[in-house]
Amino acid sequence: MTPQQKQMVKDSWAQVLPIQDAAGKMFYQRLFETYPEVRPLFKGDMDEQARKLMGMLNTAVNGLDRLDTLEGPLKASGKAHAGYGVKAEDYDKVADAFLWTLEQGLGDGFTPEVKEAWVVTYTTVAGVMIEGAGYGAEAPRSRWWQSVFGAKQAS
Repeated sequence: MTPQQKQMVKDSWAQVLPIQDAAGKMFYQRLFETYPEVRPLFKGDMDEQARKLMGMLNTAVNGLDRLDTLEGPLKASGKAHAGYGVKAEDYDKVADAFLWTLEQGLGDGFTPEVKEAWVVTYTTVAGVMIEGAGYGAEAPRSRWWQSVFGAKQAS
């Protein structure tokens, strides 16, 4: 991740923060509409779940300059998610819904460069979580990454 990509993520996230409650709800609505098979993985108050998601994302964005400090918590989160029944391929579904949410929230500010910066960020975070879950090296990002940027950048 380049310094420019980190800054794009930080700047675009600053635009999301004022609408974070709506963005969290939009994300889950899109996730469940597009991938209804994941709905049973979520129990309890979805407003609270959306707040937790936004808090986790805020922590990740604020930690972009110190990724090493995020590794342990992300691995633990990946392990916990595996315990809830989340599969490796579910990370692609989350990525799809998340990018859609960013596109809706940022409008014209969701440029191809901003999208790429978020893809790199998500791929990094998801990769660490997947490792923590013990799914192995077959990170689902390979298929998802290829669908976003083409096979030449999948490595």
